[in-house]
Amino acid sequence: MSLYALGDLHLSFQADKPMDMFGKVWRNHEKKIEKNCNKILTDDDTLVLVGDHSWGRKLEDCEEDLRFIENLPGKKVLIRGNHDTFWDAKKTKKLNDLYAGRLFFLQNNYYPYGDYALVGTKGFCFENKGTKEHADMLVEREAKRLKESFEAARADGYEKFIVFLHYPPTSLWEKRSRFTLMAEIYGAEQVIYAHCHGKERFNDSLKGNVNGVKYSLVSGDYLDFKPQLILR
Repeated sequence: MSLYALGDLHLSFQADKPMDMFGKVWRNHEKKIEKNCNKILTDDDTLVLVGDHSWGRKLEDCEEDLRFIENLPGKKVLIRGNHDTFWDAKKTKKLNDLYAGRLFFLQNNYYPYGDYALVGTKGFCFENKGTKEHADMLVEREAKRLKESFEAARADGYEKFIVFLHYPPTSLWEKRSRFTLMAEIYGAEQVIYAHCHGKERFNDSLKGNVNGVKYSLVSGDYLDFKPQLILR
């Protein structure tokens, strides 16, 4: 039983949104995902998909994308990404009820994995878009959601945590944030994130061990769509 992560599948089986315009790494990326997952994962493993699953705007527009994810090996845990408009933040329970036993949607809750609680939220970082004041408001909202995830797990007796965010844990040029501080306060062992596409973005945020926490980028194109081992 092992834990893996991969972000930014950007599936579009029901949407006209080809990704190969962003470089050759994206050509037939759905086939890469399927091939690599079938090669690496077993049905006893858990795969956390770290946001931006589908280009479908509504749930009915991404049913084929979610079915593709269902059919990948292992148990699948999903984090909400900035493009996942089918996932209304207030309807996470509805999604978990609808996909019970097939997919788990992680927000304002946690996922048990052995002695660990997998916690997470979409997160947010400032990318020179919009105002800093608006970005601060979104960071505050997402930090509250992450805290709720931590507290739900802690209330059930968990003391070991792995954090999953869609956005990187810090804004550009930052070394610390509300998210890194929370990871340290709760004693999280790892923070896993995605969102950063293209070589010019791969070093936007933290990687490696920082203040006792291991940070990993798992964007699809960064990993050439091969799930990364997080915990064995």
